[in-house]
Amino acid sequence: MKRLAILLLLLATAYLPVKASYLLIYMDETQSEHLKAYGITYWVLEAGAETWWLLNYRGGSFAIEYLPEIEKECKTRGVSYEVIADGQFNAILEEIGRPDRNMEGIKLEKAPKIAVYSPDVNARGEKIQPWDDAVTLALTYAEIPYETVYDREVLSDELALYDWLHLHHEDFTGQYGKFYRSFGTQAWYRENQKAMEALATELGFEKVSQLKLAVAKKIKDYVGGGGFMFAMCSATDSYDIALAAEGLDICAPMFDGDAQDISAPKKLDFSKTLAFKEFDLVQDPMVYEFSNIDRQGQGIAPDQDYFTLFDFSAKWDPVPTMLTQNHTRTVKGFMGQTTAFKRGLIKSEVLILGENKAINEARYIHGKHGYGTWTWYGGHDPEDYRHFIKDPDTDLTLHPQSPGYRLILNNVLFPAAKKKKRKT
Repeated sequence: MKRLAILLLLLATAYLPVKASYLLIYMDETQSEHLKAYGITYWVLEAGAETWWLLNYRGGSFAIEYLPEIEKECKTRGVSYEVIADGQFNAILEEIGRPDRNMEGIKLEKAPKIAVYSPDVNARGEKIQPWDDAVTLALTYAEIPYETVYDREVLSDELALYDWLHLHHEDFTGQYGKFYRSFGTQAWYRENQKAMEALATELGFEKVSQLKLAVAKKIKDYVGGGGFMFAMCSATDSYDIALAAEGLDICAPMFDGDAQDISAPKKLDFSKTLAFKEFDLVQDPMVYEFSNIDRQGQGIAPDQDYFTLFDFSAKWDPVPTMLTQNHTRTVKGFMGQTTAFKRGLIKSEVLILGENKAINEARYIHGKHGYGTWTWYGGHDPEDYRHFIKDPDTDLTLHPQSPGYRLILNNVLFPAAKKKKRKT
């Protein structure tokens, strides 16, 4: 906060008769700290400094009006940059503006306020979830501030306070991640179930599945009203399953105390989902899978598991172009409870941002709902191929140039480039 206050003071006195130069934070393969570069950009947006995202120019570079405090901060965080004159910056804008260049300059307007939907602690002050989350790791490493919300805040309509929402690895179906076979006897699992049942009762619901459906519908309303939603791993397909199964009991007795409706798969309403259609449920509670949406288990060797980012038109499709900015078009794959999405079960209006075409699967998808958008990214951790419960957190100091983590931070930043249209 002290550095931000100093920067604000400098900004107030920066507009002298002679126009200052710019800091070009290049994002190609020569950048030493790709992830922290997003944090620098967010920081200067908070202060109101002029900031540009140069799509497809040197890996999606950022250009920021020069101030000594910003240059000092880049050095402190290890972010590579060049100082360029005003004329050089104008020449770059002219180059990327040419019709034969698949590039575009997007002026960023305001740092989005970020929320992460995630359980915090149990009654004893201990973390409920025994695994990490790639998005919170990325935000923390990049030094981008965020706040945590959960069911109580969502149902109290507090999402309206935020521009961007990430769904932690949640199970919106009320089946506790379908971890019963492997972890049903573990203390953390039993404590989590007890805590969730108590929360559901406190908030006026008979079952956790009913609470999660209500939360999913509130989040859908948030997106429809102009919010930006991002999710990874099990929060992707379990979210759509919960919406499609409204009014149906898809939970086995160990999850909610009564029998499931075995005919539920035939009654799913796909008109209520955001991304997926015509999927089948996996109703066996002993199988660690929600549905056939997920392509997990396709048998690809880790060293051969890659997906390719689509190359969009920067001038005509700036949003998907922002979401796919990277210093490589080929990103190594990684697994999760939900790893990838079968192409045949994705709705036609959904935009596929990244895919493994050879096995007909999508890894990274995007869509619109009302005035807002959503983006779903398969897998758990881009730098941990198969992350297990109780595995240590990924140390991002070892992966400062991670292409997979860059996709997460593209999502964090792109709302800054768009003025929101909220329903009144």
